[in-house]
Amino acid sequence: MKSYICGIGTANPPHKIPQMQVADFMAAALSLDAQGSRKLKALYRVSGIAQRFSVLEDYTRQNGDYTFYPNTPDLEPFPTVQQRMEVYRKHAVDLSEQAVRNCLGQLSGVQLQDLTHLITVSCTGMYAPGLDIELVERLELNTCVQRTAVNFMGCYAAFNAIKLADSICKADPEARVMLVCTEICTIHFQKHAEQDHIVSNALFGDGAAAVLMQGKPCQEVSLELQSFHCDLAPAGKREMAWHIGDTGFEMTLSSYVPDLIKSGIRQLTERLLQGLKTTVSEIKLFAIHPGGRRILEVIEQELGMSRNDNRFAYQVLHKFGNMSSATVLFVLRDLMESLTTQEQNEPVLSFAFGPGLTLESMLLKVHYAEATVV
Repeated sequence: MKSYICGIGTANPPHKIPQMQVADFMAAALSLDAQGSRKLKALYRVSGIAQRFSVLEDYTRQNGDYTFYPNTPDLEPFPTVQQRMEVYRKHAVDLSEQAVRNCLGQLSGVQLQDLTHLITVSCTGMYAPGLDIELVERLELNTCVQRTAVNFMGCYAAFNAIKLADSICKADPEARVMLVCTEICTIHFQKHAEQDHIVSNALFGDGAAAVLMQGKPCQEVSLELQSFHCDLAPAGKREMAWHIGDTGFEMTLSSYVPDLIKSGIRQLTERLLQGLKTTVSEIKLFAIHPGGRRILEVIEQELGMSRNDNRFAYQVLHKFGNMSSATVLFVLRDLMESLTTQEQNEPVLSFAFGPGLTLESMLLKVHYAEATVV
């Protein structure tokens, strides 16, 4: 039995904010002096990010015109978890619906009522009845669709959803699984001037991605699932973390994370490819979660990749920033859109990383329907 990624749809909120405009907001919100402001803006300039998307307009406004943050010099009283979750609930279902419709709009012969399973993924908001049930209602799915929620796992969570969908498709050849990763990261800005928080504030944006998986390839191009391998780097347990505080979800993202990923990425790759008729040197297609520019660079150094090999990750980082679990699916979408029939059967190597420190890997293979292969 096999499983295939047949289509990927994406969605972002309407507010597109230039990276340096976010830097201006952060410098003012943190009440940084001239030197601190210069350092923060230098970090934003070298981030590899040109813009990010947010459900909040405040990042484009001046204090006095905010609609979410208080219009006070110190932004107090700072928004509570409840206020942030209200914003999440207001926007998450809309983004998710857009991503699902974008996904199915690329495919012929698949209707919403054909979906047998729905997997929702998020680490930036929670409520019950949750996003899965609201999507069933919004999309008018069959009420007997089987639902699973993957919550609070962070940037690598799309891999867990894909593994679950892979198992479902292999167990039931008629299954049609829709998985949706929806992350609204920008509602969780925290007023902490420590370096870890400054780094995380410089990276994250909002977005959703939806993937249709099934036990047979679609009419044109699909990605066939080959194998998975995950590992932990316990030394990084405190270097990347995600906790719920009184005023939102608090991200810790240490500057040591790239070094920890570098130390483990080669062994992770070797174990993934062990027993398969593929070596890293033979792989030309990559879909790597752009957790940050430095993370992409250390992976290239360790695996002998070029920047061009990693171009899809850089494209997504540049246009959207890091959207947590949805981000690697944006990368896979760009890769799929670039494929030609000449890449039939080519392997695709994919990575994502998150709290733990967790390292996830996946090997896929390009599959074109026979009628499209010249």
